[in-house]
Amino acid sequence: MTKRAKLRTLWIGGVFTLFFVVLVGKMYYLQVVSASGLMEKAEEMWEKDKVLQPVRGSILDRNDHILAEDGPSYTVIVNPQAINVLKQERAVAQGLSSILGKPESEMMDLVTKKRADNGKFYQWVEVRSEGWKIDNDKADEIMEFFDMEKPYDNRNNLNTRGIYLEETQKRYYPSNKMAAHVLGYFDKNGKAVGGLESMYNNELSGKPGRIITEKDRMGYDLPDGKSSYEPAVDGKTIQLTIDQQIQSYLETAMEKSYQTWKPKSMSAIAVNPKTMEILAMANFPNFNPASYWDTNDQKDFYNHAIGSMYEPGSTFKLVTLAGAVEEGLFNPTETFKSGSINILGDTLHDWNGNGWGPISYLDGLKRSSNVAFVKLGYEKLKPDKLKDYIARFGFGEKTGIDLPGEAKGLISFRYPVEYATATYGQGGVSVTGIQQAAAYAAIANGGKLMKPYIVKSIKDTRTGEVLQTTQPQVVRQVVSPATAQKVTEYLEQVVSDQAIGTGKNAYIEGYRVAGKTGTANVVINGKYSDDTWLTSFIGFAPVEDPQVLIAIVVDQADLKGDFHEGSKVAPIIFKEVMSQSLRYLGVSAKLKTEQTANVEKKFSVPDLINQSVADAKKSLNDGKIAYVTIGKGAKIVAQYPVPGTEMNPSQRMFIVTEPVEEAELPDLKGKSLRDSLEICSYMKIDCQVSGEGYVVSQTLSAEGDKKTAKLELKPWLETAEASAGAGATPAPGKGSGASATGGAGATGKTANSVNTAGATPKPGTTPTPSPTPTPTPSGKKP
Repeated sequence: MTKRAKLRTLWIGGVFTLFFVVLVGKMYYLQVVSASGLMEKAEEMWEKDKVLQPVRGSILDRNDHILAEDGPSYTVIVNPQAINVLKQERAVAQGLSSILGKPESEMMDLVTKKRADNGKFYQWVEVRSEGWKIDNDKADEIMEFFDMEKPYDNRNNLNTRGIYLEETQKRYYPSNKMAAHVLGYFDKNGKAVGGLESMYNNELSGKPGRIITEKDRMGYDLPDGKSSYEPAVDGKTIQLTIDQQIQSYLETAMEKSYQTWKPKSMSAIAVNPKTMEILAMANFPNFNPASYWDTNDQKDFYNHAIGSMYEPGSTFKLVTLAGAVEEGLFNPTETFKSGSINILGDTLHDWNGNGWGPISYLDGLKRSSNVAFVKLGYEKLKPDKLKDYIARFGFGEKTGIDLPGEAKGLISFRYPVEYATATYGQGGVSVTGIQQAAAYAAIANGGKLMKPYIVKSIKDTRTGEVLQTTQPQVVRQVVSPATAQKVTEYLEQVVSDQAIGTGKNAYIEGYRVAGKTGTANVVINGKYSDDTWLTSFIGFAPVEDPQVLIAIVVDQADLKGDFHEGSKVAPIIFKEVMSQSLRYLGVSAKLKTEQTANVEKKFSVPDLINQSVADAKKSLNDGKIAYVTIGKGAKIVAQYPVPGTEMNPSQRMFIVTEPVEEAELPDLKGKSLRDSLEICSYMKIDCQVSGEGYVVSQTLSAEGDKKTAKLELKPWLETAEASAGAGATPAPGKGSGASATGGAGATGKTANSVNTAGATPKPGTTPTPSPTPTPTPSGKKP
């Protein structure tokens, strides 16, 4: 027995010893080996981590008007458990349904929602989507209906009434649909979709912050518990080049036209042609970013202004015209036989079929003759040169505008005849609206293709410090300033000639407007339609100092099978928006003069060679001809245009009194950029420009035979104020020696006035609509 007792005692002792060994080992493992990991888990249980959401950055127009901003909103939360205890299921469901517009049956499902695993009621259910991020007005209705007291964000209501309004941030668009395709929207899942909201999401989002405090299991702060605070960093403010007022003009005019003509879609872009800043961009159909879910068709979110490719039709004739002028191949008085032309077995027709008989190339432009441009582009310029100019103007590549979804267009010539049809914008060319706007802007600003942009600057929201600024960027010089000037004068006549100009419906009394219409047959089911068209108009004003350029594209307007009606769509929108914009920008309309009434009466250039300067000036003034004097001699030794050339009053003569190579550059102070570039080009002087507006100083340097003029420009109002009373800066067009004009031929202008030389004519009574050109599609016989 003693031996057995000893064994039992040893066994029991061994068990207890093993137990303590295991216990000590476990304690060692927990306290030493796994201590750090367990401590982290414990701290996670103790710590209350609250994420501080940053305020999303605002989007402003160029004048600091708010286009998009974050503001307070509330999400409706219900507590089914508390509502069940209170026996208020029906009352809560009916009340919230009436205020939020959510079906009562769906609301009842939410307020009686139970867990699937244990059948217990939920204590936290969000009312989506009608109760998600509601504004103050809706929150007030809920508070009043359920007799709750502010503040909204009161968690006690969750248990006492079963309803809670959780404060959050919401994206507001104060101007509703304005610039919707530019802005994009912020969806209910907190995702930026489309437009600038998406492209600049990182800049707008900011960085979340955190508040961390230690609490016990009951939720009370632990004594001496650690805490930390990391503030949220709000998103940056983005300021656009968009002008809210011009955007409003554009959208209002487009909406009226959209309701009248019911097109498939329409898009428009307004830019500053000197910088390619986007002043306005709009598309129809439109949508409201604040209630994007009401838009059923996803196509309505598409920004056609930069993303849609189309055959442009006659607005593309700009490329052919500019190339022909640059190469010295365009003689406005030379004649050709209009009507039709045969190219490699394909007969291409003018839009009216039989043409107008023998007409001049200038009339061919004004009438938008396809044959004229086939002869200019295909026969004179030749296919290789034509393709080169198409590339120079930026077609076939993205412009690089700072918006998502830009298309690059398509330049593809599969058949030789497509080189011919491309001269008038059909066949092997597909372009975008922004490409067309940039090409016309290159003509308006002296031949420089500019990169378009819409973000003016990015700022620190808290301090207002400018962190990033976009500067105008020249892509390349596509044609010379002199060519750009001549093309502009020709395009002006497309609008000002109220007899045959296809752009006459865009004429604006008191302003010189240059522009071009376009009509292209639309491809439907792989074939060109005979009764469906894409119509367009692109133009800029005022010609003497372009401030605004507008491009409008209308896809498949309901023209009732008559393409002539197309001249009442895009040009009319252009006229309304341009008129309002110029007045808004302070560009005053000029007074009616004898010259404005007779602007289209052409005349033959007089022979001034060997005449005295005094006699030449008298002759020009009597004839109301604008001119520029170069040199200090007593007699005229050269002139441009040459004697006998047909000229219209919108053109300017150069009278030279000594060899151009020896003549001094006239004083250009007060001159516009366009006038200065024209003078420099004629004198074969390279011109470097800084600033915008009118010349305030000039510096001439020479290196060998090469002369370079550096011109500093400032807005006229600014220079006028700076020089008031001092006579330091002459009025534009009055710089000594730069222009010696007189009478009605004067080219000068005062602040906020426009040039009276080369004025466009006053329109007569309402004219019969001029047909918009309808190009014959590639390889297609009409």
